[in-house]
Amino acid sequence: MLKRIAIVSIVVTLVVSGAAFAAAMSGTKVTLHSTKFGKVLASSSGRTLYFYTPETKTNILCTGSCAQTWPPLMTSAKPKAGTGVKQSLLGTAKRSNGKLQVTYHGHPVYRYLGDKSAGAANGEGFQGSWFVLKASGKQG
Repeated sequence: MLKRIAIVSIVVTLVVSGAAFAAAMSGTKVTLHSTKFGKVLASSSGRTLYFYTPETKTNILCTGSCAQTWPPLMTSAKPKAGTGVKQSLLGTAKRSNGKLQVTYHGHPVYRYLGDKSAGAANGEGFQGSWFVLKASGKQG
């Protein structure tokens, strides 16, 4: 009887561990969300995503206090495209801490702390350098 309980316990542990591993390895999902600028890229929670025009995939400039105001959209695996988002335009860039940031059409993407709800796009045009992204990869 104890042997059977031990086996069941091991199986349950493996199933739970496998589910946790799968969740940890699943990529961040990028979606489309309606804003005053039309449908733009958003996080899975509907938060508008932006890009910073001076940056490229290989030259990430928004760090430190910039990244506190504009939190990078991070992932632990290949990002996933929601309906209307082009999987072929999704990618990643390695930040200085070695972690992966989601990119779209070669642009590292960010959220904006000034957006307090899904669909808000208060960062559009900020300092002439921050813009929302359309599914085409072009600025909104």
